[in-house]
Amino acid sequence: MRKNMTPYYLMVVPALLLFFAFHTFPVLMGIFYSFTNWDGLSKTYQMVGLKNYISVFQDPVVYRAYWFTFKFAVLTTIIVNVISLAVALGLNSRIKLKNMFRAVYFLPNILSLLIVGYIFNYIFSNMLPDIFAKMHMDSLAFNILGSREWAWVGILIVTVWQATAFNIILYLAGLQTIPADLYEASSLDGAGKWKEFKHITFPLIAPFFTINMVLAMKNFLMVFDQIVALTAGGPAQSTTSISLLIFSDGFQGGSFAYQSANAVIYFVVIVIISALQLRFLQRREMSLQ
Repeated sequence: MRKNMTPYYLMVVPALLLFFAFHTFPVLMGIFYSFTNWDGLSKTYQMVGLKNYISVFQDPVVYRAYWFTFKFAVLTTIIVNVISLAVALGLNSRIKLKNMFRAVYFLPNILSLLIVGYIFNYIFSNMLPDIFAKMHMDSLAFNILGSREWAWVGILIVTVWQATAFNIILYLAGLQTIPADLYEASSLDGAGKWKEFKHITFPLIAPFFTINMVLAMKNFLMVFDQIVALTAGGPAQSTTSISLLIFSDGFQGGSFAYQSANAVIYFVVIVIISALQLRFLQRREMSLQ
């Protein structure tokens, strides 16, 4: 029987071609257009060099979007990881129906971000104001999504509710790698729950903590769907994130090249933040061991 001499690595060529066509090539074209004045529709354009990049650093709208995005990402990352770790610790303990609770907590992760956003939009805009009005709590009977001061809170609530599910699963996977003998030995030594967590649990799940923190920060820096469904960046651009600004101004505002430059800058910023975060947390892992 003749042996098939086709190299196995040729099997990945179709996947590589598709990846290049739908990911790498558009990225390279976006970088190229960032050095032009193309509006996204015209057939002609001119090279403008670094003009778009200089304009991005001088744009107050971009600065406001960056400030909102960073503030939102940092706060949400902290809240999501605190809640996720607490829930995972509870689900990993000996409680009744813990498998059912695991499934319930993971449900938000399989739902569409836009659908969840539109549902909560109705809740914040109609249900909650009506409920508070009937309870004669007039100070709370308003749509928080229509307030410049409180709209970001609604986005944060929805994002935390949905993002917590994935982090819980990762923490549960980390907790299940800890040998039960360690807890038995610590209980014999009279260690309390806090000491067990501080000296056994957290050091051993430190790699999972690093993964969760880096992924959460990266995802929240690119927040888009929740804002589109809840506020569309309003009111008065108070909840406009960088991703939403790039999309709305680039594709709908005729500033494709300008926002392409903004996207390139933001990509570099996310890479730098993720690299620094990963380096710091990995050093912390070493110090805990």
